[in-house]
Amino acid sequence: MSLAAEICRRSNASSVHVTFPTESEWQLLGTHDYLLRTHRQFHWENAGYESFDAFLAALASRKRKTIRRERAEALAPGISIHWLSGSDLTESVWDAFFEFYMDTGSRKWGHPYLTRPFYSMIGETMRDRILLVMAKRNGRWIAGAINFIGSRTLFGRHWGAIEQHPFLHFEVCYYQAIQYAIAHKLARVEAGAQGQHKIARGYLPTTTYSAHYIVDPALRRAVADFLQHERACVAEEIEEFAEAAPFRKE
Repeated sequence: MSLAAEICRRSNASSVHVTFPTESEWQLLGTHDYLLRTHRQFHWENAGYESFDAFLAALASRKRKTIRRERAEALAPGISIHWLSGSDLTESVWDAFFEFYMDTGSRKWGHPYLTRPFYSMIGETMRDRILLVMAKRNGRWIAGAINFIGSRTLFGRHWGAIEQHPFLHFEVCYYQAIQYAIAHKLARVEAGAQGQHKIARGYLPTTTYSAHYIVDPALRRAVADFLQHERACVAEEIEEFAEAAPFRKE
């Protein structure tokens, strides 16, 4: 039993959860009575591309043409794209981004949970680890996506917009993230778990891992049974999604 599991028992807690370990850490936790779960996210992997065009060259011709068309149409209404980080993250920028978040969150998620002070706080404490991809039209911010910059990975999180334009979501959230990762020689972009539409933009399904120590025997048996079936479904889903990858077949 791991130390965390022992502390769980001694403190009468119900469970311990380890999220996003590496695969080897996940397997090790399985030898310490943790229940093993898999899930999937969509990741773009940098194969040493020197430019966005070099990335496009690795795609099938039809996919390459589609992405070029989407990028052109996204910016057609006179929209410009800006990367903001560090001292660029002023309170007026956060005001605009919070408006995007509230508008899109209210329509899509039902109840936005982040507050305006939250953005000021991260802007003060980790501004050099934040990338805002912001879209501007007629001198006004109209959309943006927040990303967090790791040592090797760009972590894409939420986006919002107060104007709706075709393909702007793809440009701000996915294509600009790829472009930034290439320019800064990052190994990957993690774009989260939702959205099969990411596959056509070069984000492939990737297995993620978590481990769960549950004290109650009855609950543990039920969860273990569920996870066994879920792991099989996740593996099948990832294999199926991978067939839709936009890269050229060798």
